Amino acid sequence: MGTFRIEGGHQLQGEITPQGAKNEALQILCAVLLSEEKITINNIPDIVDVNKLIALLEDLGVKIQKKGKGSYTFKADDINLEYLQSTKFKEDGRGLRGSIMLVGPLLARFGKGYIPKPGGDKIGRRRLDTHFEGFIKLGAKFRYNKEEYFYGVEAEKLTGTHMLLDEASVTGTANIVMAAVMAEGTTTIYNAACEPYLQQLCKMLNRMGAKISGIGSNLLTIEGVKVLGGTEHTMLPDMIEIGSWIGLAAMTRSELTIKNVSWDDLGQIPAVFRKLGITIERKNDDIFIPKHEKGYQIQNFIDGSILTIADAPWPGFTPDLLSIVLVVATQAKGEVLIHQKMFESRLFFVDKLIDMGAKIILCDPHRATVIGHDFKSTLKATTMTSPDIRAGISLLIAALSAKGTSTIHNIEQIDRGYENIDERLRAIGAHIVRV
Repeated sequence: MGTFRIEGGHQLQGEITPQGAKNEALQILCAVLLSEEKITINNIPDIVDVNKLIALLEDLGVKIQKKGKGSYTFKADDINLEYLQSTKFKEDGRGLRGSIMLVGPLLARFGKGYIPKPGGDKIGRRRLDTHFEGFIKLGAKFRYNKEEYFYGVEAEKLTGTHMLLDEASVTGTANIVMAAVMAEGTTTIYNAACEPYLQQLCKMLNRMGAKISGIGSNLLTIEGVKVLGGTEHTMLPDMIEIGSWIGLAAMTRSELTIKNVSWDDLGQIPAVFRKLGITIERKNDDIFIPKHEKGYQIQNFIDGSILTIADAPWPGFTPDLLSIVLVVATQAKGEVLIHQKMFESRLFFVDKLIDMGAKIILCDPHRATVIGHDFKSTLKATTMTSPDIRAGISLLIAALSAKGTSTIHNIEQIDRGYENIDERLRAIGAHIVRV
C-alpha cells in the first residue's frame, strides 16, 4: 500500500495542465471495438484505470501502438472472443468499473458480450440495470451466472427501438449508444445522459460513420449502420482535475493558472466555485486563480438562507466534485450544506476532516453542513487512508493546506484517477513525497 507524505502550509505558484479526461477515456477506448479499421486517440491520461482498460483490449486481440505521450493507435481487426470466457478476463474485468462498457460494442459487432460484476470505488451501489435493460430492448438475451457473478448478453440481430431510460446514466447511455449504432433500424433514447464526454463519444462515432442526432440533448436518435470505419479523436481535459486545482489554489491561498481547460465544456463548475467566494478569471482558454490572501466568503441564497450545493445529472453539478467543494468550504467564511444525492457513501470521508479540525456536521449519508474557519485556524496534520479516488484527492488538498506533516495511505486510489500527481504538484511548489 503506497503512501504520500505531505508537508502542508506552503503557498503554490505556477501553471498546471489538466490531464485527458478519465471518464471520457473509458468510453472512447471501448468504442475502438466497433471497427476493424485503425483508430487514433490522443490525450489519453496515463492513469491506473485507463491503463488497465488498454491492457484488457490488448488481451482481447486489439493491436495497440503507442505514438507518443498520451497518443495511441488501435486496430480491432482480429478479436479473440474466447478470451471473454477465460479466468483471466473474469479477474481483470472485475477490477475495473469501466469494463462494463466493453459489452455494448462487442454485442453490436459480434453478437455477444460478457463481463464480470465490476468493482471500482466504494461509493455505494451503482446499478447495471440501465445497461442491460437497454440491450434487452434492442433484442439481446440476458443471462447471469450467480455463482461467478458473470453477466452476458447475446443476439443474432439487434433491432432499433424507442426506450426511456430509468436514469440518465452516463455509462449506461454510452453502452446503449455503442450497441445501437449498428442495430437494424432507428433507436431513440430518451432521458439520455448528455455530459460533454458522452457528446465526445457520439461525435467520434459519427466521424466513424454512425448516424446519431440530438447530441447534447437528452433525446438521442440513432439510425443503424452496417459498418463503422476508422477516425482520429482527441479527448477533452479532465473537468474533475480542473475543479480539483481550483480548490487547491483556494485552500492554499495560491496563485495558479490552469491551462487549456476547454471553458465551454465546464458547465456549472466555475459558477459553483464562485458561489464559495473564489475568484476565477478567464484568460483565453485558461483559468487564473489569484491569491486569496483575505480568504473567500460563501454566498447565501438571495433570501438570506444557507447555500446548498447539490449534485445532479448534466448540466447540473457533477457529483465527482462535491468532495472538493466540501473541503474548500472548511476554510471559507460562512456555512454551506453539501447534498450528495447520487451516491450513498461519498461523504463518509468527512470524519478524517473533522479529525483535522474541520467544523462539519454529517447530517446523514447524503448531507453534510460545513461551517468555515475563514482561515482563523488551520487544519491540523494527521494520518489517514484514502477510501476512493475523489475522497483521496480531497484529503490531499486538505493536507496541503494543513499545518504540519500529514500521511495518506492507500494512494493507489488516487493514482487510479490522477496522472503523476506528486510530480506535477512538486512542480508548482508542493512539499509532497511518495514513500
